[in-house]
Order: sequence, then structure tokens, then C-alpha cells
Amino acid sequence: MSDKRMRQQSEPADRRTLERLVAAWLEETERHEPAAAGEAREGWERGALSERAAQDLATWVTARVTDTGFTEDEGPYVAGPVRITPADKDTVHAWLRAQGHAV
Repeated sequence: MSDKRMRQQSEPADRRTLERLVAAWLEETERHEPAAAGEAREGWERGALSERAAQDLATWVTARVTDTGFTEDEGPYVAGPVRITPADKDTVHAWLRAQGHAV
């Protein structure tokens, strides 16, 4: 399978991952910083996050990785309202880089 075809097949899954995680990030941000959440939501809906929002999202998704692939005996588990894998984090970071953000 070509790289282009593989990317095209993963794009809907990547988009679903982004939508799921951005929704959780915006919900959490709303509780702590309503003004920042409003600005970030507007940027997300326009398809252009501000640099501040992009960095906040990148930091949030990294800090909230909940599914490390380790068992409880092997390593850390981070409790959270949404399951976030290292691959999910990579998807968000790749999307942010594709939007021109330094991550």
C-alpha cells in the first residue's frame, strides 16, 4: 500500500482522534480558564488555533496520556476523563505541526 493511500485511510481516524481530544481539552480548559477556552474554541472552529492555544493543547495532551501500554505493575497510569494513548498524542502533535505550530 502506498504512503499516500495509507495517509488517506488514516485521515478520518486522525480527525476523530483530534475531535475527541480537542473536545476534552476545551471542556477542561473551560473549567479553569473560560476566556482562554473561548478563544481556543473559536480558533478550533475556524481551523486555526492561536500559538498559545496550540502550545496549551500540545502540553495538555502530553500530560494526559492515560494509556501507556504498561500494566499497573510496570509503570504509570494517569487517571483521566478520556483515554489518551501515546499514538493519540503523536496525532495531535503532528496535526499541530502541519498547522505551522512548533511542537
